[in-house]
Amino acid sequence: MIIYEFKVKGKDAQYRAIDEAILTSQFIQNKCLRYWMDNEKVGRYDLNKYCAVLAAEFPFADELNSMARQAAAERAWSAIARFYDNCKRKIKGKKGYPKFKKHCRSVEYKTSGWKLSLNRKAISFNDKKGIGTLKLKGTYDLNFYDIKQIKRVRLVRRADGYYAQFAVDVKVRIETEPTRHIVGLDLGLKYFLADSDGNTIGSPQFYRKSECQLNRANRKKSKKFKKSAKPQSKNYHKARNRYARKHLRVSRQRKEYCKRVAYSVIQSNDLIAYEDLNVQGLVKNRHLAKSISDAGWSTFRKWLEYFGFKYGKQTIAVAPHNTSQNCSSCGKRVKKSLSTRTHVCPHCGFVEDRDVNAAINILKLALSTVGHTGTYAWGDLPSWAVGAILLSNGESVNQESHSLSSVGVSMS
Repeated sequence: MIIYEFKVKGKDAQYRAIDEAILTSQFIQNKCLRYWMDNEKVGRYDLNKYCAVLAAEFPFADELNSMARQAAAERAWSAIARFYDNCKRKIKGKKGYPKFKKHCRSVEYKTSGWKLSLNRKAISFNDKKGIGTLKLKGTYDLNFYDIKQIKRVRLVRRADGYYAQFAVDVKVRIETEPTRHIVGLDLGLKYFLADSDGNTIGSPQFYRKSECQLNRANRKKSKKFKKSAKPQSKNYHKARNRYARKHLRVSRQRKEYCKRVAYSVIQSNDLIAYEDLNVQGLVKNRHLAKSISDAGWSTFRKWLEYFGFKYGKQTIAVAPHNTSQNCSSCGKRVKKSLSTRTHVCPHCGFVEDRDVNAAINILKLALSTVGHTGTYAWGDLPSWAVGAILLSNGESVNQESHSLSSVGVSMS
Protein backbone atom coordinates (compact mmCIF):
# COMPACT_ATOMS: atom_id res chain seq x y z
CA MET A 1 0.00 0.00 0.00
CA ILE A 2 1.31 3.43 -0.96
CA ILE A 3 -0.21 6.86 -0.43
CA TYR A 4 -0.43 9.59 -3.07
CA GLU A 5 -1.39 13.07 -1.93
CA PHE A 6 -2.80 15.97 -3.97
CA LYS A 7 -3.85 19.45 -3.00
CA VAL A 8 -7.48 20.05 -3.92
CA LYS A 9 -8.89 23.26 -5.37
CA GLY A 10 -12.52 24.25 -5.07
CA LYS A 11 -14.87 27.03 -4.04
CA ASP A 12 -15.53 28.28 -0.53
CA ALA A 13 -18.87 26.47 -0.46
CA GLN A 14 -17.10 23.20 -1.28
CA TYR A 15 -14.57 23.76 1.51
CA ARG A 16 -17.44 24.34 3.93
CA ALA A 17 -19.00 21.08 2.72
CA ILE A 18 -15.72 19.26 3.41
CA ASP A 19 -15.69 20.74 6.92
CA GLU A 20 -19.25 19.51 7.43
CA ALA A 21 -18.27 16.01 6.29
CA ILE A 22 -15.28 16.03 8.68
CA LEU A 23 -17.51 17.06 11.59
CA THR A 24 -19.99 14.32 10.72
CA SER A 25 -17.23 11.72 10.60
CA GLN A 26 -16.02 12.92 14.00
CA PHE A 27 -19.57 12.72 15.38
CA ILE A 28 -19.98 9.11 14.19
CA GLN A 29 -16.59 8.10 15.56
CA ASN A 30 -17.42 9.53 18.98
CA LYS A 31 -20.90 7.97 18.97
CA CYS A 32 -19.40 4.56 18.19
CA LEU A 33 -16.94 4.98 21.01
CA ARG A 34 -19.75 5.86 23.42
CA TYR A 35 -21.73 2.84 22.20
CA TRP A 36 -18.74 0.61 23.01
CA MET A 37 -18.41 2.16 26.47
CA ASP A 38 -22.08 1.68 27.33
CA ASN A 39 -22.44 -1.91 26.06
CA GLU A 40 -20.55 -5.08 26.80
CA LYS A 41 -18.97 -7.37 24.19
CA VAL A 42 -19.25 -4.87 21.34
CA GLY A 43 -17.12 -5.83 18.34
CA ARG A 44 -16.02 -4.25 15.11
CA TYR A 45 -19.04 -5.39 13.12
CA ASP A 46 -21.39 -4.18 15.84
CA LEU A 47 -20.00 -0.68 15.34
CA ASN A 48 -20.50 -0.94 11.58
CA LYS A 49 -24.14 -1.90 12.15
CA TYR A 50 -24.53 0.97 14.59
CA CYS A 51 -23.66 3.40 11.78
CA ALA A 52 -26.99 2.55 10.10
CA VAL A 53 -28.80 3.32 13.36
CA LEU A 54 -27.09 6.72 13.53
CA ALA A 55 -27.99 7.46 9.91
CA ALA A 56 -31.65 6.73 10.61
CA GLU A 57 -31.63 8.88 13.76
CA PHE A 58 -29.65 11.91 12.53
CA PRO A 59 -30.36 13.38 9.06
CA PHE A 60 -26.91 15.01 8.79
CA ALA A 61 -25.30 11.59 9.39
CA ASP A 62 -27.43 10.08 6.63
CA GLU A 63 -26.02 12.70 4.21
CA LEU A 64 -22.54 11.17 4.54
CA ASN A 65 -21.73 8.19 2.34
CA SER A 66 -22.40 4.83 4.02
CA MET A 67 -18.81 3.60 3.56
CA ALA A 68 -17.49 6.88 4.96
CA ARG A 69 -19.60 6.22 8.04
CA GLN A 70 -18.11 2.74 8.29
CA ALA A 71 -14.61 4.21 7.95
CA ALA A 72 -15.37 6.50 10.90
CA ALA A 73 -16.51 3.47 12.91
CA GLU A 74 -13.30 1.66 11.97
CA ARG A 75 -11.30 4.56 13.37
CA ALA A 76 -13.08 4.13 16.69
CA TRP A 77 -12.46 0.39 16.61
CA SER A 78 -8.78 0.97 15.80
CA ALA A 79 -8.38 2.87 19.08
CA ILE A 80 -10.31 0.18 20.96
CA ALA A 81 -8.26 -2.66 19.45
CA ARG A 82 -5.02 -0.85 20.32
CA PHE A 83 -6.23 -0.51 23.92
CA TYR A 84 -7.07 -4.24 24.08
CA ASP A 85 -3.69 -5.12 22.60
CA ASN A 86 -1.80 -2.98 25.12
CA CYS A 87 -3.70 -4.64 27.95
CA LYS A 88 -2.90 -8.14 26.67
CA ARG A 89 0.78 -7.26 26.29
CA LYS A 90 0.76 -5.72 29.79
CA ILE A 91 2.77 -2.70 28.77
CA LYS A 92 3.96 -0.44 31.55
CA GLY A 93 2.06 2.74 32.38
CA LYS A 94 -1.16 3.86 30.77
CA LYS A 95 -2.73 1.47 28.28
CA GLY A 96 -4.17 4.12 25.94
CA TYR A 97 -7.86 4.04 26.83
CA PRO A 98 -9.78 5.42 23.81
CA LYS A 99 -10.65 9.11 23.96
CA PHE A 100 -13.27 11.18 22.19
CA LYS A 101 -12.04 13.20 19.23
CA LYS A 102 -12.27 16.97 19.64
CA HIS A 103 -10.46 18.31 16.60
CA CYS A 104 -10.74 15.85 13.73
CA ARG A 105 -9.14 16.99 10.49
CA SER A 106 -10.11 14.39 7.92
CA VAL A 107 -12.90 12.28 6.48
CA GLU A 108 -12.26 8.96 4.79
CA TYR A 109 -14.16 7.27 1.95
CA LYS A 110 -13.70 3.67 0.88
CA THR A 111 -14.57 2.41 -2.59
CA SER A 112 -17.80 4.34 -3.06
CA GLY A 113 -18.94 7.93 -2.70
CA TRP A 114 -16.30 9.30 -5.07
CA LYS A 115 -15.38 9.17 -8.75
CA LEU A 116 -12.25 10.24 -10.62
CA SER A 117 -12.46 12.15 -13.89
CA LEU A 118 -11.31 10.54 -17.15
CA ASN A 119 -7.91 12.29 -17.03
CA ARG A 120 -7.57 11.57 -13.27
CA LYS A 121 -7.05 15.30 -12.58
CA ALA A 122 -10.30 15.85 -10.68
CA ILE A 123 -12.43 13.94 -8.19
CA SER A 124 -16.17 14.15 -7.57
CA PHE A 125 -17.97 13.22 -4.36
CA ASN A 126 -21.57 12.16 -4.93
CA ASP A 127 -23.00 11.91 -1.42
CA LYS A 128 -25.45 14.45 -0.01
CA LYS A 129 -22.86 16.67 1.64
CA GLY A 130 -22.52 18.69 -1.56
CA ILE A 131 -18.74 18.61 -1.92
CA GLY A 132 -18.97 18.22 -5.69
CA THR A 133 -15.98 18.18 -8.05
CA LEU A 134 -12.53 19.18 -6.81
CA LYS A 135 -9.43 19.73 -8.93
CA LEU A 136 -6.33 17.73 -7.98
CA LYS A 137 -3.02 19.60 -7.95
CA GLY A 138 0.12 17.47 -7.71
CA THR A 139 2.92 15.72 -9.58
CA TYR A 140 1.74 12.13 -9.16
CA ASP A 141 -0.02 10.38 -12.03
CA LEU A 142 -2.94 8.14 -11.07
CA ASN A 143 -3.31 6.86 -14.64
CA PHE A 144 -0.74 4.15 -13.91
CA TYR A 145 -3.22 2.38 -11.61
CA ASP A 146 -6.57 0.77 -12.04
CA ILE A 147 -9.49 2.29 -10.14
CA LYS A 148 -9.92 -1.00 -8.27
CA GLN A 149 -6.43 -0.54 -6.80
CA ILE A 150 -7.50 2.65 -5.00
CA LYS A 151 -8.82 1.29 -1.72
CA ARG A 152 -9.41 4.51 0.18
CA VAL A 153 -9.71 8.25 -0.44
CA ARG A 154 -9.29 10.75 2.35
CA LEU A 155 -9.95 14.50 2.47
CA VAL A 156 -7.61 16.27 4.89
CA ARG A 157 -7.78 19.82 6.22
CA ARG A 158 -4.50 21.50 7.04
CA ALA A 159 -3.44 25.05 7.85
CA ASP A 160 -2.51 25.77 4.23
CA GLY A 161 -5.53 24.20 2.53
CA TYR A 162 -7.26 20.92 1.77
CA TYR A 163 -5.69 17.73 0.46
CA ALA A 164 -6.84 14.43 -1.03
CA GLN A 165 -4.98 11.23 -0.21
CA PHE A 166 -5.29 8.04 -2.25
CA ALA A 167 -4.34 4.68 -0.73
CA VAL A 168 -3.23 2.55 -3.71
CA ASP A 169 -2.81 -1.20 -3.34
CA VAL A 170 0.54 -1.86 -5.03
CA LYS A 171 3.58 -3.96 -4.26
CA VAL A 172 6.23 -1.81 -2.58
CA ARG A 173 9.00 -4.43 -2.37
CA ILE A 174 11.99 -3.62 -4.59
CA GLU A 175 14.97 -5.93 -5.06
CA THR A 176 18.37 -4.24 -4.72
CA GLU A 177 21.99 -5.33 -4.98
CA PRO A 178 23.55 -6.10 -1.59
CA THR A 179 26.08 -3.54 -0.36
CA ARG A 180 27.82 -6.05 1.96
CA HIS A 181 27.94 -3.44 4.69
CA ILE A 182 26.32 -3.26 8.13
CA VAL A 183 25.99 -0.31 10.47
CA GLY A 184 24.84 0.63 13.96
CA LEU A 185 23.15 3.97 14.58
CA ASP A 186 22.99 6.07 17.73
CA LEU A 187 20.48 8.92 17.74
CA GLY A 188 21.34 11.92 19.86
CA LEU A 189 20.96 15.64 20.41
CA LYS A 190 24.50 16.81 19.65
CA TYR A 191 24.42 14.82 16.40
CA PHE A 192 21.26 13.71 14.67
CA LEU A 193 22.93 10.33 14.37
CA ALA A 194 26.37 8.76 14.71
CA ASP A 195 27.19 5.43 13.09
CA SER A 196 29.54 2.62 14.04
CA ASP A 197 31.99 3.67 11.29
CA GLY A 198 32.63 6.99 13.01
CA ASN A 199 30.50 9.13 10.68
CA THR A 200 28.14 11.73 12.12
CA ILE A 201 25.25 13.83 10.78
CA GLY A 202 24.48 17.13 12.46
CA SER A 203 21.10 17.90 13.98
CA PRO A 204 19.21 20.46 11.83
CA GLN A 205 17.13 21.83 14.76
CA PHE A 206 14.35 23.17 12.57
CA TYR A 207 12.18 24.22 15.50
CA ARG A 208 15.03 25.98 17.31
CA LYS A 209 15.88 27.97 14.20
CA SER A 210 12.26 29.03 13.69
CA GLU A 211 11.45 29.58 17.36
CA CYS A 212 11.73 33.39 17.25
CA GLN A 213 9.34 33.58 14.27
CA LEU A 214 6.93 31.16 15.93
CA ASN A 215 6.90 33.12 19.18
CA ARG A 216 6.34 36.38 17.32
CA ALA A 217 3.43 34.90 15.38
CA ASN A 218 1.98 33.48 18.60
CA ARG A 219 2.14 36.90 20.30
CA LYS A 220 0.35 38.51 17.36
CA LYS A 221 -2.31 35.84 17.56
CA SER A 222 -2.78 36.39 21.28
CA LYS A 223 -3.18 40.15 20.82
CA LYS A 224 -6.10 39.55 18.45
CA PHE A 225 -7.86 37.26 20.92
CA LYS A 226 -10.74 38.81 22.87
CA LYS A 227 -11.86 36.86 25.90
CA SER A 228 -15.51 37.85 25.77
CA ALA A 229 -15.93 37.70 22.00
CA LYS A 230 -17.87 34.75 20.54
CA PRO A 231 -17.03 34.11 17.78
CA GLN A 232 -13.57 35.65 17.46
CA SER A 233 -12.82 38.28 14.82
CA LYS A 234 -11.59 37.52 11.32
CA ASN A 235 -8.24 39.11 12.16
CA TYR A 236 -7.78 36.61 14.98
CA HIS A 237 -8.46 33.67 12.68
CA LYS A 238 -6.03 35.08 10.10
CA ALA A 239 -3.31 35.39 12.76
CA ARG A 240 -4.13 31.90 14.01
CA ASN A 241 -3.79 30.50 10.50
CA ARG A 242 -0.43 32.24 9.95
CA TYR A 243 0.84 30.75 13.21
CA ALA A 244 -0.38 27.26 12.24
CA ARG A 245 1.24 27.49 8.81
CA LYS A 246 4.62 28.27 10.36
CA HIS A 247 4.35 25.19 12.56
CA LEU A 248 3.30 23.14 9.54
CA ARG A 249 6.40 24.30 7.65
CA VAL A 250 8.69 23.21 10.51
CA SER A 251 6.94 19.84 10.69
CA ARG A 252 7.39 19.28 6.97
CA GLN A 253 11.07 20.26 7.10
CA ARG A 254 11.70 17.75 9.88
CA LYS A 255 9.79 14.99 8.12
CA GLU A 256 11.60 15.52 4.81
CA TYR A 257 14.99 15.54 6.51
CA CYS A 258 14.30 12.31 8.40
CA LYS A 259 13.05 10.73 5.20
CA ARG A 260 16.18 11.63 3.24
CA VAL A 261 18.60 10.45 5.93
CA ALA A 262 16.69 7.18 6.36
CA TYR A 263 16.72 6.57 2.60
CA SER A 264 20.46 7.23 2.44
CA VAL A 265 21.17 4.83 5.32
CA ILE A 266 19.05 2.07 3.78
CA GLN A 267 20.67 2.42 0.36
CA SER A 268 24.17 2.23 1.86
CA ASN A 269 23.75 -0.80 4.14
CA ASP A 270 22.27 -4.30 4.26
CA LEU A 271 21.70 -4.40 8.03
CA ILE A 272 20.91 -1.37 10.18
CA ALA A 273 20.81 -1.53 13.98
CA TYR A 274 19.34 1.23 16.11
CA GLU A 275 18.06 1.82 19.64
CA ASP A 276 14.49 0.96 20.60
CA LEU A 277 14.00 4.33 22.30
CA ASN A 278 10.96 5.11 24.42
CA VAL A 279 10.55 8.64 23.07
CA GLN A 280 7.20 9.10 24.81
CA GLY A 281 8.94 8.56 28.13
CA LEU A 282 12.02 10.62 27.26
CA VAL A 283 10.03 13.77 26.48
CA LYS A 284 8.78 13.81 30.07
CA ASN A 285 12.15 15.30 30.97
CA ARG A 286 11.22 18.97 30.99
CA HIS A 287 14.83 20.06 30.42
CA LEU A 288 15.24 18.07 27.18
CA ALA A 289 11.66 17.70 25.93
CA LYS A 290 11.89 20.48 23.35
CA SER A 291 15.19 19.23 21.92
CA ILE A 292 14.02 15.61 21.80
CA SER A 293 10.80 16.59 20.04
CA ASP A 294 12.76 18.72 17.58
CA ALA A 295 15.11 15.82 16.76
CA GLY A 296 12.34 13.69 15.20
CA TRP A 297 13.62 10.29 16.37
CA SER A 298 10.26 8.55 16.00
CA THR A 299 9.78 9.93 12.48
CA PHE A 300 13.24 8.75 11.48
CA ARG A 301 12.60 5.26 12.85
CA LYS A 302 9.31 4.91 10.97
CA TRP A 303 10.92 5.88 7.68
CA LEU A 304 13.95 3.67 8.34
CA GLU A 305 11.73 0.63 8.93
CA TYR A 306 9.53 1.45 5.94
CA PHE A 307 12.48 1.79 3.53
CA GLY A 308 14.04 -1.32 5.06
CA PHE A 309 10.86 -3.27 4.28
CA LYS A 310 10.62 -1.78 0.79
CA TYR A 311 14.20 -2.51 -0.25
CA GLY A 312 14.57 -5.81 1.61
CA LYS A 313 17.08 -4.61 4.20
CA GLN A 314 17.19 -5.79 7.82
CA THR A 315 16.39 -3.17 10.46
CA ILE A 316 16.92 -4.29 14.04
CA ALA A 317 15.83 -2.41 17.16
CA VAL A 318 17.87 -3.27 20.25
CA ALA A 319 17.44 -2.38 23.91
CA PRO A 320 19.19 0.94 24.65
CA HIS A 321 20.32 0.01 28.17
CA ASN A 322 23.98 0.97 28.87
CA THR A 323 24.92 1.34 25.21
CA SER A 324 26.57 4.67 26.08
CA GLN A 325 28.13 3.43 29.32
CA ASN A 326 29.76 0.19 28.14
CA CYS A 327 33.12 0.22 26.40
CA SER A 328 32.81 -1.10 22.85
CA SER A 329 36.38 -2.41 22.96
CA CYS A 330 36.55 -4.41 26.19
CA GLY A 331 32.90 -4.41 27.31
CA LYS A 332 33.58 -2.96 30.77
CA ARG A 333 31.17 -0.43 32.31
CA VAL A 334 32.47 3.16 32.25
CA LYS A 335 30.10 5.51 34.07
CA LYS A 336 29.72 8.95 32.52
CA SER A 337 27.25 11.84 32.73
CA LEU A 338 25.39 13.36 29.79
CA SER A 339 27.87 16.24 29.68
CA THR A 340 30.77 13.84 29.05
CA ARG A 341 30.95 13.61 25.28
CA THR A 342 34.13 11.51 24.92
CA HIS A 343 34.41 7.88 25.98
CA VAL A 344 37.73 7.14 27.69
CA CYS A 345 38.08 3.59 29.01
CA PRO A 346 40.39 3.29 32.04
CA HIS A 347 40.55 -0.50 31.58
CA CYS A 348 41.80 -0.82 28.00
CA GLY A 349 42.62 2.79 27.07
CA PHE A 350 40.06 2.96 24.23
CA VAL A 351 39.12 6.57 23.35
CA GLU A 352 36.20 7.42 21.09
CA ASP A 353 33.31 9.85 20.75
CA ARG A 354 30.52 8.92 23.13
CA ASP A 355 27.91 8.53 20.38
CA VAL A 356 30.20 6.50 18.09
CA ASN A 357 31.02 4.18 20.98
CA ALA A 358 27.29 3.70 21.58
CA ALA A 359 26.71 2.99 17.88
CA ILE A 360 29.33 0.22 17.95
CA ASN A 361 27.67 -1.33 21.01
CA ILE A 362 24.27 -1.16 19.27
CA LEU A 363 25.65 -3.01 16.25
CA LYS A 364 27.17 -5.71 18.45
CA LEU A 365 23.85 -6.21 20.26
CA ALA A 366 22.02 -6.47 16.95
CA LEU A 367 24.45 -9.07 15.59
CA SER A 368 23.96 -11.15 18.73
CA THR A 369 20.18 -11.25 18.20
CA VAL A 370 19.77 -11.38 14.43
CA GLY A 371 20.34 -15.14 14.28
CA HIS A 372 17.29 -16.08 16.36
CA THR A 373 14.83 -13.19 16.40
CA GLY A 374 14.31 -12.34 12.76
CA THR A 375 14.22 -8.90 11.21
CA TYR A 376 12.87 -7.10 14.29
CA ALA A 377 14.62 -7.86 17.56
CA TRP A 378 11.42 -7.81 19.60
CA GLY A 379 9.31 -9.83 17.18
CA ASP A 380 6.87 -6.93 16.57
CA LEU A 381 5.65 -5.35 13.39
CA PRO A 382 7.65 -2.33 12.23
CA SER A 383 6.22 0.90 13.59
CA TRP A 384 5.11 2.12 10.15
CA ALA A 385 2.99 -1.00 9.63
CA VAL A 386 0.89 -0.58 12.76
CA GLY A 387 -2.57 0.34 11.47
CA ALA A 388 -2.07 -0.38 7.79
CA ILE A 389 -4.61 2.20 6.65
CA LEU A 390 -4.11 5.94 6.65
CA LEU A 391 -3.14 7.63 9.90
CA SER A 392 -5.89 9.53 11.71
CA ASN A 393 -4.14 12.91 11.45
CA GLY A 394 -3.90 12.76 7.68
CA GLU A 395 -0.19 11.97 7.58
CA SER A 396 1.31 8.89 6.00
CA VAL A 397 4.71 7.37 6.61
CA ASN A 398 4.94 5.76 3.16
CA GLN A 399 4.15 8.92 1.26
CA GLU A 400 7.34 9.33 -0.71
CA SER A 401 8.80 12.23 -2.66
CA HIS A 402 10.04 12.06 -6.24
CA SER A 403 13.23 13.76 -5.06
CA LEU A 404 14.35 10.68 -3.13
CA SER A 405 16.07 9.40 -6.24
CA SER A 406 18.61 12.21 -5.84
CA VAL A 407 19.22 12.26 -2.11
CA GLY A 408 21.62 14.97 -0.98
CA VAL A 409 22.40 13.43 2.44
CA SER A 410 25.16 10.85 2.72
CA MET A 411 26.79 9.03 5.60
CA SER A 412 30.32 9.81 4.52
